[in-house]
Amino acid sequence: MPAAEFDLLVIGDCNPDLILRGDAEPQFGQVERIVEAAELTVGGSAAIVACGAARLGLRTALAAVVGDDVFGRFMLAELRRRNVDVDAVLVRPTAATGVTTILAREGDRAILTFPGTSAALRASDLSPALLHRARHVHVASLYLQPWLAAELEQLLADARAGGARTSLDPNWDPAEEWNGGLAAAFAQVDFFLPNAAEACAIAGEPDVEAAARALALRGPTVVVKRGAAAALAVDASGMTTCVPPTVAAVDSTGAGDSFDAGLIRGLLDGLPVASALELACACGALSTRSTGGVNAQPTLDEALRLTQAPATQDPGSPPDRAGP
Repeated sequence: MPAAEFDLLVIGDCNPDLILRGDAEPQFGQVERIVEAAELTVGGSAAIVACGAARLGLRTALAAVVGDDVFGRFMLAELRRRNVDVDAVLVRPTAATGVTTILAREGDRAILTFPGTSAALRASDLSPALLHRARHVHVASLYLQPWLAAELEQLLADARAGGARTSLDPNWDPAEEWNGGLAAAFAQVDFFLPNAAEACAIAGEPDVEAAARALALRGPTVVVKRGAAAALAVDASGMTTCVPPTVAAVDSTGAGDSFDAGLIRGLLDGLPVASALELACACGALSTRSTGGVNAQPTLDEALRLTQAPATQDPGSPPDRAGP
């Protein structure tokens, strides 16, 4: 098999985040509130993962849909500037790019999302030839993409048939139904990457460790993000945990996506799950040093300085394939 063109292909949402910072709550009745700062930055779980992976030195491509509008053009320009290949991002002239507004204050945030073109991606937009160009295929924001979710099992099967390892971060389900094609696709997922609330909701278990174990029985290695608490990974060998390093956090937007990028970099480097988990925790923590999901994403050297992980190999070296 010829060498893959990309280390990572990320599939999913691509929309800007408008981040408003300050201890103010919106109120209807035309009441005006003042916030401390506002910033338009790269958003969408898939786009943030792609930027984080590129920052870590992976050859990274993104497959998504944007509109031919100011938000879509902003995203394409920012992704290119951050060394993400966007040739597989489709531009739909008659559709509107989505946008997420985040009201962030210390320790919490409120999120309003217009999905826009995020919901327009279909598995038929992604040829097996595209999937076979990458060593790892990651899908993000499953519940915002109902057409993609309905065909997820076959999509991931096609990726694995080409030799790629697969991962999935479902993100939050706005409908709180927690399936949407996920159950059928589990057999084709090598690494499942929910946060604690998502893991518990999908598994139907109130305890996060029990939820992770239950989900791992469905096939994938399960890696659960828990913010400042210990992240955990469950596979056939048991459970591994890692407490994220302490940093001077400013904004947690996109921290879970930077975590995903770090985990994938570690796995592609052939690190054991425990070491990849440590690298992921460092990447997630370091990404909180600035406002937005991408502005403080670390380089590989920055992340490794916070870990005990062994030196990594050239990401072009093929890893041992994981999963069933």
